[in-house]
Amino acid sequence: MAALFGARVRRLRTAAGLTQAELGARTHVVSTRITQIERASGAKPTLELARALDAALGADDLLVELWPYVYREAFPDWSRRFMEYSERAVAIRQYAAHVVPGLLQTEDYARAVLGLDALLDGEEQLEERLNARMGRQERLGSPDRPELCVILDEAVLRRPIGGQAVMRKQLVRLLDAAEERHITVQVLPFDQGGHEAMGGSLTVLFLPDGSEVAYTEGSDYGQLIEEPANVSRYKVIYDRLRAAALPPIMSLDMIRSTMEGNYRGANVPSRTDRRRLAQEQLQQSGGGRLRGGGRRIPRRRPRP
Repeated sequence: MAALFGARVRRLRTAAGLTQAELGARTHVVSTRITQIERASGAKPTLELARALDAALGADDLLVELWPYVYREAFPDWSRRFMEYSERAVAIRQYAAHVVPGLLQTEDYARAVLGLDALLDGEEQLEERLNARMGRQERLGSPDRPELCVILDEAVLRRPIGGQAVMRKQLVRLLDAAEERHITVQVLPFDQGGHEAMGGSLTVLFLPDGSEVAYTEGSDYGQLIEEPANVSRYKVIYDRLRAAALPPIMSLDMIRSTMEGNYRGANVPSRTDRRRLAQEQLQQSGGGRLRGGGRRIPRRRPRP
């Protein structure tokens, strides 16, 4: 795909009567960078550069549309397949053990998370990955947006990645996202103890054709599960996590308390209280799926 991208750039540049130096000047890069792109050598183009090339060459978004496929070449085959499945999924169920899932990350939080990769090649690769992550979030606002259910381990809330200011904005983002009808956010508190997904994150994708896939991920590994029997096992694990997590309304209260800096472990409601509230929410919703609203609760803004 990188070679195809480069060939398209070369063909469009030639048709426009531009030299590599002239195209580089229009896109604010040196001519050798254009040479690398056309020869599919060196670092892959960032999304920002793909957009600049598209505009300079009048490519009518051709290069921008090709860019995700170029970007994916940097990932193993199973990872690329997972990304492709994610873009088609009608429903996404995620358990996040360590960080906020990419679909709900703020740009600053995402930059801090991606910057922790020990194998990161440099600032250009960081920006490339950041642009790709932010780009994937656009689907949450599209007409074919998936239903998204996220369970956050309490550790995700308590670890201030990027610093307190970045984390505070990230928590606000979670509260805002939970206001959307197609997004549910729950928190799995520490007092639930051990569980079957410890040590990594879990995602289950529900596809338009009725099939399902699962994906598990740790700090330095990932595994795509496509065998139906194995996917079913991970669906059961996810359902158990969801049952153990705080109901949505309590989860949002915990996020607010964490953001306001006054959360204490003793404030976690008892399991009896959780069951009672969950039953109340179920009755209020007419027996339907529990949501983070049941009834609309005014969002409290951070204290100054």
